[in-house]
Amino acid sequence: MDLMREYQSLDGLPIPTLVVQGERVVYANPAMLELLGVGQEELLSPSGLKLMERLSPREKTWLEPQREAKHRGEPPPDTVWMQMRVASGEERAFYVRRGAGARPEDTLMVLLDAEAEASVRRLTEALARSAGELVSCRDEQTVLEKAVEAIHQQGFYVAVMLLEGDTLVHGPMRQKAEVVAALEQIYGCPNSEIRLPLSNVPHIEQAFTWRKATFHQDIFLAMERFHTPEALTLLRRTFSSLRVLEAPIFVEGEPYALLTIQGEALTPVSAATMELFGTQIGGALENVRHHRLAASRLSELSRLQAELVAQERLNVLGEAAGVVAHEVRNPLGAILNVVAVLKREKLGSLGASAVEILEEEATRLDAIVRDLLDVVRPLEPRPRTLHLGELVQRTVTLFRERRQLEKVRLELDEEPDLPPLSADETLLQMALENLVRNAVQASPPGGTVRVAVARAPEGLLLTVEDEGPGISPTDVPRIFEPFFTTRSTGTGLGLAVVRRVVLAHGGTVSVGQRPGGGARFELRLPLAVEARSPPVMGQGNPSP
Repeated sequence: MDLMREYQSLDGLPIPTLVVQGERVVYANPAMLELLGVGQEELLSPSGLKLMERLSPREKTWLEPQREAKHRGEPPPDTVWMQMRVASGEERAFYVRRGAGARPEDTLMVLLDAEAEASVRRLTEALARSAGELVSCRDEQTVLEKAVEAIHQQGFYVAVMLLEGDTLVHGPMRQKAEVVAALEQIYGCPNSEIRLPLSNVPHIEQAFTWRKATFHQDIFLAMERFHTPEALTLLRRTFSSLRVLEAPIFVEGEPYALLTIQGEALTPVSAATMELFGTQIGGALENVRHHRLAASRLSELSRLQAELVAQERLNVLGEAAGVVAHEVRNPLGAILNVVAVLKREKLGSLGASAVEILEEEATRLDAIVRDLLDVVRPLEPRPRTLHLGELVQRTVTLFRERRQLEKVRLELDEEPDLPPLSADETLLQMALENLVRNAVQASPPGGTVRVAVARAPEGLLLTVEDEGPGISPTDVPRIFEPFFTTRSTGTGLGLAVVRRVVLAHGGTVSVGQRPGGGARFELRLPLAVEARSPPVMGQGNPSP
């Protein structure tokens, strides 16, 4: 009892304090008892609770050697940092200072809550751990998500406010779900759609101007500028106080976003760590942009190189085509004239069959020469107003008259009230014939070829689908190259003609897989463009 009276003056001290003799606790003030959630008798009893039981395992690993050193007569350190489990069950960081008690055998121990200092350490550790992850990200959203998650894992709430012009919008965040839901109900829209004028938050403007992280002991006063009274009441009811750290994020020297962290353990000391973290995030975002720009430039370089190679091929092909047209077409004409004469003669069944085969092969050879010339000759579109749907119907009728659709079924779908198109009718019909012929040849007997015309952002969209084997992804990049074909009897010239016609009209052509199997070709044509003549073949390389 004398001992209790000697330390009675410590009862009113709000800081947890205890007195030990050797390894036995002989006094604990009310603040210490409340912190541990035990009674005086239990703590002071020799067979009762020992403080060592409240320490985290990692603290015990270094305290055991300290106890052995004390037994050897070595003086213990005056201050230590340790993690202890408190009454709530959570582990808290404490800064323990040792001092002399009222008697020589007494040691006074004062526990200072070091959670604020621990927050700095946790944030620093989070920054170090996330450094490699952020640098390896390849899109901005992933950078921000990983950054907020790294901070949230340390027990803090965090949000990224993205700067869009003169307003701020919510980016990735880790907040109380019930608070976010309540705010969305108050404002009547998703959190991501709430826009905050930058002029309403001067403290954020200052963060961008000073390029420094800032600490707010209580952010509620600043919130009055942009939150409604109802929202403020909700936040005050949820948080008794709201300590906030805000760090600006700059990308390539320009303001990009504000990183904001909330937590009771935050202190002004944490601002330096947050500032460094914001700089790290900005560097990772710059890295993403540099990679994206490099990839874009590499893609553009590859495209220009491919176009240059393709143009060179066409130049060589154009020169060869002129020779073919001169050296092959004249003999072909003579052969077909002789065939016409022979067909008028009275020939036996064997002779008539031979003449028929001769005519078919000569006609096929003439078609190959014609397709070759179509691929390489300069296209000079002569646009006039026409209706694409009517042109498609005429092309389909032509195929039916030639009896080229006997093995497949052809479906035509035209969107009503389509606007007229300014294009060269002859060239477009040639491209359509090649597309439909390609689809018919690819389809199995009894299959369906679908041709559709509809509106598109570019103007008009023409699609041709078949139910054939489709096109391998490895073949897609080469499908429009001259002489590239996947059929044993194909020449590989029809689709090359299609591409040249579409490009001459300022449009685009692409190919992909049809849902359910088969190929799907898409032609996108502008409604009105100035006719563009591709370079004349065989007259030198185009400028890159």
